[in-house]
Amino acid sequence: MLRNGAAGGGGPAAGGAAGQRPVRVWCDGCYDMVHYGHSNQLRQARAMGDYLIVGVHTDEEIAKHKGPPVFTQEERYKMVQAIKWVDEIAPGAPYVTTLETLDKYNCDFCVHGDDITLTIDGKDTYEEVKTAGRYRECKRTQGVSTTDLVGRMLLMTKAHHSNIDEDLDYRKHTDNFGKGPKGHSPWTGVSQFLQTSQKIIQFASGKEPQPGDTIIYVAGAFDLFHIGHVDFLEKVHQLSERPYIIAGLHFDQEVNRYKGKNYPIMNIHERTLSVLACRYVSEVVIGAPYAVTADLLDHFRVTLVCHGMTEVVSDKDGSDPYEEPKRRGIFQLVDSGSNLTTDLIVQRIIKNRLEFEARNQKKEAKELAVLEAMKKLEEKH
Repeated sequence: MLRNGAAGGGGPAAGGAAGQRPVRVWCDGCYDMVHYGHSNQLRQARAMGDYLIVGVHTDEEIAKHKGPPVFTQEERYKMVQAIKWVDEIAPGAPYVTTLETLDKYNCDFCVHGDDITLTIDGKDTYEEVKTAGRYRECKRTQGVSTTDLVGRMLLMTKAHHSNIDEDLDYRKHTDNFGKGPKGHSPWTGVSQFLQTSQKIIQFASGKEPQPGDTIIYVAGAFDLFHIGHVDFLEKVHQLSERPYIIAGLHFDQEVNRYKGKNYPIMNIHERTLSVLACRYVSEVVIGAPYAVTADLLDHFRVTLVCHGMTEVVSDKDGSDPYEEPKRRGIFQLVDSGSNLTTDLIVQRIIKNRLEFEARNQKKEAKELAVLEAMKKLEEKH
């Protein structure tokens, strides 16, 4: 059981004590296929100050430097805005972070992960702010990258699920995907995510429902947490003055039973962090029962159960998993207004498969060239 808080969470490291000006922090990026690694970077950045502004690049800028993004800029803006540690977004932020941008948004410094970001001509995009001493670094989240997630979609295997032995196909694939001819960049390569209680505590914020809150239960896979999920949760959040949304996440094997193929793309641990990072969610049930039972409804004192417009697959015994909330008259269908599903995202990515693979190879080559140059410099000194 994990509780989620509001957008705050500056923590002891935050500035802005009485009488002091709040510390304004800047982050920027593509935020294409946002995952809990991005959320974790934004969480760490927010803890370094009092107010976090996130600059998101346009489709045009990304296409120029990295290749076409999977998601449109409008989708990416909305996705970043839904992360609970983000106070404000700056649409159309330039690809190269300049002092001019930091000054324009009145930010003290910018924060980036400890990987490198390069322009089309192989230059460090943070060079100017580093030189000026207005750059801070945070730890990159181990075990996840967009490259790895794309790889899981392209390779129809279940090796990424929890409790399933890694198969050789996946290992062979992870050795080749995001790998240039000359070796392996530590930033783009694939690694396995390890869940810890510390990570969960950092993402959850311990808020219990208060008297007068409307406790709303939603359940599903919430796989590859995306804009369709955000639209749905935002609509559910609007159903009440004081909503307390509990998201029930099904275990990997359960999701695979009703979704088939190699779903879920993200395992239960990864899906937990992804959902916890969303500002509309207050609590997550890890491994919720597929049928929404009387026990579950009574335990959480649920007043409303919501489901989107996607098909509800019957339980193993052929029964309706929402039978009990329907019997109580507390079940409601919610139209998110979005037709984006995990299936559609996977189709979008597979359609661009060749472009992705070409892009990953190029990215690796660029990163390896920088590593070589850094090594040579070290050898000289």
